[in-house]
Amino acid sequence: MRLLISWVRDFVDVKASPADIAETLALRGFEVASIEPIGSDAVIDFEVTANRPDCLSVIGLAREIATAYALPLRLPSSDAGAIVKLADSPCGTPDGISVAIEDAELCPRYAAAVAAVTPVVSPEWLTARLKAVDVRPISPLVDITNYVLMELGHPLHAFDLAKLAGPALRIRRANPGERITTLDGVDRALEPDMLVIADRSRPQAVAGVMGGAASEVSSSTHTIVFESAYFKPASVRRTSKRLGLKTEASSRFERGADISAPVVALQRAIALMQQIGAGRLIGPIADVCPPPQQPRGPKRVQLRRARLAGLLGLAVPDAAVGRILQSLGLEVTAVPTGWDVLAPTFRVDIGREVDLIEEVGRHYGFEKLDSSFPAAAEAAPAPDPRVARDQAVRRVMTAAGASEAITFGFIEAKAAQAFMTDADASGLIGIANPLSAKFSTLRPSLLPGLVDAVAHNRRHGRRDGALFEIGARFHVSTVDTRGVALAWTGAAAAEHWSGGARDVDFFDIKGIVEQLCDVLGSPLRFTPSTRPFLVPGQTAELLAGDGPIGVAGLVSAGLTEERGVPRHDKVFVAELNLDRLFLMAEMRRSGDLEHVQPLPRHPSVVRDLSIVVADALPAEIIRGTIHSAGAHGPAPLVSAEFFDRYKGKGGQGGTELDRESVSLSVHLTFQAPDRTLTDAEVQHSVDTILAALVREHGAVQR
Repeated sequence: MRLLISWVRDFVDVKASPADIAETLALRGFEVASIEPIGSDAVIDFEVTANRPDCLSVIGLAREIATAYALPLRLPSSDAGAIVKLADSPCGTPDGISVAIEDAELCPRYAAAVAAVTPVVSPEWLTARLKAVDVRPISPLVDITNYVLMELGHPLHAFDLAKLAGPALRIRRANPGERITTLDGVDRALEPDMLVIADRSRPQAVAGVMGGAASEVSSSTHTIVFESAYFKPASVRRTSKRLGLKTEASSRFERGADISAPVVALQRAIALMQQIGAGRLIGPIADVCPPPQQPRGPKRVQLRRARLAGLLGLAVPDAAVGRILQSLGLEVTAVPTGWDVLAPTFRVDIGREVDLIEEVGRHYGFEKLDSSFPAAAEAAPAPDPRVARDQAVRRVMTAAGASEAITFGFIEAKAAQAFMTDADASGLIGIANPLSAKFSTLRPSLLPGLVDAVAHNRRHGRRDGALFEIGARFHVSTVDTRGVALAWTGAAAAEHWSGGARDVDFFDIKGIVEQLCDVLGSPLRFTPSTRPFLVPGQTAELLAGDGPIGVAGLVSAGLTEERGVPRHDKVFVAELNLDRLFLMAEMRRSGDLEHVQPLPRHPSVVRDLSIVVADALPAEIIRGTIHSAGAHGPAPLVSAEFFDRYKGKGGQGGTELDRESVSLSVHLTFQAPDRTLTDAEVQHSVDTILAALVREHGAVQR
């Protein structure tokens, strides 16, 4: 909000310099963007927060200045020469127009007035003030509506009465299929829940947003209809978003306008029109205000003296409390426990006791608070266990060489659908009023953001790197929402003079996942799987306990290219459900504590076994067969670790293997808790395992 100093001095006799005024209001919550000298005058550009629509006006900021400097405020209505008083323009049925509110929920008050137009030129003082606050002068009538908007903060609009289809205005919702060409020349489609101002046949304005070109005031206009209304903030905000149309009027209505201001704003506009000779009022002002479904008048709030002192940390004198609140436009009545306060309708931000305490604190001075710590609580609340868990995950991932990334929780719907199965895509959670199409959906997975981060790094010349993220996912059917994801592309390790450089593969990302689950104390299994966004044959589902906890694999080249990664770059990803993983780890830990086993006192025995099996047979299945068979032998099998894989050259004789076979070598470790194993017992168990491999997988011992 740009504030012209000479304009604000119409309402408060402040002698301070622009710099002092800016500093004073900055200490009271109004950020100063700039101070611009204009001759002997100056403009201060304030950043007004969304909860203070009353300060999007000269009079609103003048009220804050008057309170800060303990000066009286002169309202525009106090100047008999500057405004038409209510007695001079009574409310009733104006000549030449009728008003009907057909949707009182979205428009609880609508005022209108008819005026005869006299061709004149806007005076220099009026256009100079508009230019100073970055409003372009257009014509006397439009300039008047803009002047009132900046001065009182309430939007107005003017229709050319001759261009309306009949002398009637209807405030209604748009009909299906209706369209309107707005003042910016754009033809817009209206939706049935959008509020419009219509004549007998068609919409003439989008309520609270912009007027229509069909009834635009021009140099040939002889009679106008001024409109001044109150529209439901949510309705204006929704309409503005859907139409992609942001205006000075919509920015005020959607924050919450003053329901008592429409007639006052009309009177001010009529007074200005008559003051500059641009026209005169015809008949009374129409003020249509159907009985509200809910009270919309001033809000009554109790302010307790003890609560004020307790929350601020100091005792504010009663006289100072009364002066501050009354200067801000509130009605204050002293009661034994404090004050009974009636908040005016233009203060839409005041509804609770703490709001009043904030107002007192702002203007009494937060710098007067003592620099003391509050009394410590008897017992600090227990920390969230997720914090320690996330830190453990973070240590593992960074130790493995990955860098942490933080991506947006809002993503585009196309990216969300690309990383989901067809069955899960129906459970996406969309955002009702997204900032843009890029942020229209809550992410169901961490992978889209990480792949986009990889693409961003690639565009900036960083081919190698591993990124991980810990965060929430969102899906209508998901209860466990917290997860960790990893994306790795380029080299598996930093380049070194000793050579041996290679690109990352599936087993690198598999190793990090296994290391993470090992640290968390939850054994992990891999099983072949498919996902529409991963390459078949290089995709695995991650299993822990009795159910899946995630997926790992190579992202398809088409998808990575679509997200901005060069097609020849391979991106390996993994994602795990941390909530479920932590739960299973805790269950396993609690179970292990109940069955603590002492360290073994007897030596272990290791035997190596080499077998030839089908190349398409997953190693996880072979490992499962080994453990199952080893459980029935006389020598207990405690571990089975693959240490060699030989594919061969596809020869036909000698030791070469055919193209469909592979040789695997495995360390088998046997150990008994109560005795030293004999060679016969170990050999019997090895034979049992080999027999199971031959029987179930057609294995051949090498």
